[in-house]
Amino acid sequence: MAAMRRALLLAATAVCLFAFVAADAQPGGDKSPPDKDGVLQLEKGNFRRSLKKHKQLLVYFYTPLSGDSQRIMTAFKGAAAELQGSEVKLGVVDVTKEKDLAKELNVTGLLAIKLYLSGDKHNPVDCPAPQSSASILTWLMRREGSAADLIADLSQSEASGELTAIGFFKELNNTYVQVFYAAAIDLPDINFVVTEDDDVINKYGLTHDVVFLLKKSKLIQAYKMMPQTSKEELIIFITVYQMDPVTEYTGETATQILASPVLSHALLFVNKSSAEFTEIYSAFKGVAESFRLRILFVMVNVDEPRNGRLMEYFRVRTFEAPLIRLVNLTTHVTYHLPSDTLDVETIRNFCLSYLNGTAKPKMQSEPIPEGWDQQPVKQLVGMTLEKVAFNPDKTVFVLFYLPYTQESIVLFPLWEGLAEAVKAREDVVIARIDASANDINMSMQGSYPSLCLFPALHAERVVVYSGKRKLKDLIKFLDKEMEKAKKDRVKEDEDRRKYIEAVKSEEEKKANKTKDEL
Repeated sequence: MAAMRRALLLAATAVCLFAFVAADAQPGGDKSPPDKDGVLQLEKGNFRRSLKKHKQLLVYFYTPLSGDSQRIMTAFKGAAAELQGSEVKLGVVDVTKEKDLAKELNVTGLLAIKLYLSGDKHNPVDCPAPQSSASILTWLMRREGSAADLIADLSQSEASGELTAIGFFKELNNTYVQVFYAAAIDLPDINFVVTEDDDVINKYGLTHDVVFLLKKSKLIQAYKMMPQTSKEELIIFITVYQMDPVTEYTGETATQILASPVLSHALLFVNKSSAEFTEIYSAFKGVAESFRLRILFVMVNVDEPRNGRLMEYFRVRTFEAPLIRLVNLTTHVTYHLPSDTLDVETIRNFCLSYLNGTAKPKMQSEPIPEGWDQQPVKQLVGMTLEKVAFNPDKTVFVLFYLPYTQESIVLFPLWEGLAEAVKAREDVVIARIDASANDINMSMQGSYPSLCLFPALHAERVVVYSGKRKLKDLIKFLDKEMEKAKKDRVKEDEDRRKYIEAVKSEEEKKANKTKDEL
């Protein structure tokens, strides 16, 4: 009897084992993931098995060809090699292919790195985006360690060429040290050191319970810890002073700029090869220091082709530089510095007006002014520019001006005179538009003020006037372009007539074919 029971038990065990093996062999089963350079290639069909198998599973949810993916992939491969044989395993998920898995795991955004512990998929730990494999290893080590691991001799930190955050504490068991270590975990790319060396008092004139930043023995900045100081506040201090007062926008710095906890950015669009660059940049940098922790200062070289997409986003054209824009990354509202003088005082006053709420946002279009078309010179805005300028039955001459420049202001009387001189011509419109307050969504050449003529044609043509800015020369140019447009219009109308006839003929053929088929 006992032998029979043992036989039945063995049979049942074999059946269960066969069922598990069969389930793994099924196409939809939870199978083992492929391993590439020590990194698991995870997907919905193998994620659950990997989660159960590895005590710590660090997963990078990536979007192929994104700005950070190549760097982080390289960091993952390097870290995977170092972690062979440990309880930590690294894996990646292509979210463009595994949308259901990403949704199931509540993964959002373009970049997410999560550490899953003991098979728990519901409570992962967020990992900061690493700059290198060393960043990953440091983060993992600091998570398992304590502030005691950061205790080091001050002289070693002073000799380092890298930025080092040093905590100088009177006691190593107070809450200040805990906050400091919590910040160290979230900033694995920065060296952190804890010291009790009283030489700090003599060398740097600092007191206890302070965090200070050193680079090549130079004191960059110090932060006095207070009872209410949070980890987030300390991280803001360190990350802001980790960067230079002015950061040049490049492919390498873009992520650092966008990841900054400071959400108000001042952008200087300037040509680095221009004669005025040194003076303007010096003024911009001089103001930047006094607005640290409140405004991030960024310089954009308009002569760099790779900055084209950023310039397109802010609707800045090369010839408009130099100029300064302020943007709030929370509201995405942009502000334009309304001055052609970019000195220390002007830039500082602009930043202050932004912070105290008196700066005026830059709009895509000003409101349409009342009676805008009742005066000799029509006042256009972004919403009316193209409708008026590209009227095929009117010749429209537009002054694109900046109200704060003397070069524009001196043209106002001339433009009024031109409007008066041609007021009897019903087919001519003289207009102007503030180019600093309205987005100009058309191809332009040259700096402002710019005088542009839009001929009376169906084709959207723009002719930029480059002659003498005198009334008789403007009228001569206007007459010449109108005469040329008349000839072009004859050909244009003929081409339109032929096109319309061809369309009608084609429609008649189709109609006749349909009748024949019926």
